[in-house]
Amino acid sequence: MQNRELFYRHLAQTSPAPLALEIVKADCATLYDAAGKEYIDLIGGISVANIGHRHPRVLAAMQEQMNAYLHVMVYGEFIESPQVRYAQLLANHLPATLESVYFTNSGTEAIEGAMKLAKRVTRRTHIISFNHSYHGSTQGALSLMGDEYWRNAFRPLLPGIEHATYNDPAVLDAITTQTACVVLETIQAEAGIVKPDKRWMQALRKRCTETGTLLVLDEIQAAFGRTGSLWGFTAYDIVPDILVLGKALGGGMPLGAFVASKQHMDCFTDSPILGHITTFGGHPVCCAAGKAAMEALLEEGWMEQVAAKEKLLHKKLVHPKITAVRSAGLWMAVAFDSFDTCKKVIDTCLAQGVLTDWFLFASNCLRISPPLLIHEKQLEKACEVMLNACDAC
Repeated sequence: MQNRELFYRHLAQTSPAPLALEIVKADCATLYDAAGKEYIDLIGGISVANIGHRHPRVLAAMQEQMNAYLHVMVYGEFIESPQVRYAQLLANHLPATLESVYFTNSGTEAIEGAMKLAKRVTRRTHIISFNHSYHGSTQGALSLMGDEYWRNAFRPLLPGIEHATYNDPAVLDAITTQTACVVLETIQAEAGIVKPDKRWMQALRKRCTETGTLLVLDEIQAAFGRTGSLWGFTAYDIVPDILVLGKALGGGMPLGAFVASKQHMDCFTDSPILGHITTFGGHPVCCAAGKAAMEALLEEGWMEQVAAKEKLLHKKLVHPKITAVRSAGLWMAVAFDSFDTCKKVIDTCLAQGVLTDWFLFASNCLRISPPLLIHEKQLEKACEVMLNACDAC
């Protein structure tokens, strides 16, 4: 029985028409399927492979850790050097109030932990999130999700959650002394790369401080150089109370984290003890991989190339069928008049060896989030293929 048939028979399906590519190798910014066909990867595993696929430093760090030990104990009980050293590296590159790291298995689990922490710290239950937001698919994260289409089939969800409009000043009045936290993406991803107004973001920070509300920033996709800087929030001159990370955090391995002050995080240690617990969160091999990936990002100059590559894409992606191009560094939404047009372009690109997709809340937009180390010649070729696809549609 072929892998394709086994895929449909034994793996739970999440859509009626998965891409079903059988990838047998990935290297830098290129994927290879079972037939030997090459694909320029413009998705990067949805902003996971920021330093490319199978970076040598990541592989070496994983091998070294695998030779030492794998899982030995539930999170937080043993001193495991990959966790400790990676937490230290993260803290060294974050504001002083973001010093305590809780590693999880994924970004959505980190969101769950951040929600619990906010409730525990503030002793409040009211939470505000935003329309067209995406924070994951578990019950709590789904409750935050800003679209009823995705939420409705799984109700009842968590009570006390209010959905506001991103960039709308009206949300400031909704934040009160009963609000535990405001949860938002620094840049809305699945809405099709929507940036906040800087003054609005600063007013949001100020209002949260005034009311004792925790500001939770989801940088699961925005962090680790995607926007051209290590963290997305630095562009807005604010600091969150809780920062949520995932995707590129693990260098290609499954890893998430939420980061807060030690004072806040210590609330998990009593009343009750084990206020948040995970078996595999912060797996030593994942932490070793993530630390190596972050060091490569910091030392190899990939973030410094983001602005030039963003500019190149804007220059090349000009076509009558492209109605807009929104970007935040090497992270783009290429808009068309409809989902049908977008899907035709995506399918044509795939047939020509360029892998991309669309956004959950902006299905008329084509996604570009390649590894940051993608070569400019690959970007130029990908743009040529996309423009030819536009001509053909």
